[in-house]
Amino acid sequence: MTFLQFIYSHAILLLVVISCPIIFFALYNKLVGLRNIVRNSWSQIDVQLKRRFDLIPNLVETAKGYMKHESETFIKVTEARAQAMSAINKGDVKEVSAAAANLDSALAKMMLTFENYPELKANQNFLALQEELTSTENKVAFARQAYNDAVMGYNNAVEMFPTNMVAAMFSFKQSDFFEIEDKAEKQAPKVTF
Repeated sequence: MTFLQFIYSHAILLLVVISCPIIFFALYNKLVGLRNIVRNSWSQIDVQLKRRFDLIPNLVETAKGYMKHESETFIKVTEARAQAMSAINKGDVKEVSAAAANLDSALAKMMLTFENYPELKANQNFLALQEELTSTENKVAFARQAYNDAVMGYNNAVEMFPTNMVAAMFSFKQSDFFEIEDKAEKQAPKVTF
C-alpha cells in the first residue's frame, strides 16, 4: 500500500482528525465573542445610568428652590440614586435592576409632585434638565434592550449543542437578564376618565 492509497483509504478519518480542533476553536471563539458582546452591552447600560445619575442632582437642585415643602421627596430620590450608584459599582445585574426600579419609582413620584408647581414647570433650566432626563431614560431603555438581546444570544450558545460542551469545559456561565423586579411596575397603569 502506497502513501496515497493510505491517505485515500483513511480520508474520512483524517478529515475528522483535522476538522475537530478547527470546530472546537471556532466554538470557543464564538462563546468568547458572545460573552464580550454581553460585557459591552452592560458597559453601555453603565454609561447611560451614570449619565442619568449625574442629571438627577441638577434636577433636584433646580426644583428645591420652588418646592421648599417637598424635602421628603428629594431625600427619597437622593437615597435611591445613592443605592443605584452603589449597585452599579458592584456590577451585579440583579442588584442594579432592583436599584434602578427603586430609583424609577422615586423619580416618578418626584415628577408627579412637580405638577403642583406651575412656576417650576415654566423654568427654562428645569425644562432643559427634564428633557435631558427623558432623553437619557430612552437611552437607558435601548441599552437595556440591547443588553438583554446580547444575553439571550450568549445564553443560547451556552445551552445549545455543540457549544454547550465547550462552554462546560471552560466554565462559561449564563448571564442574568436586566429585569424589573417589582411586580407592580410590570403591570399596566389604570387609566380612568
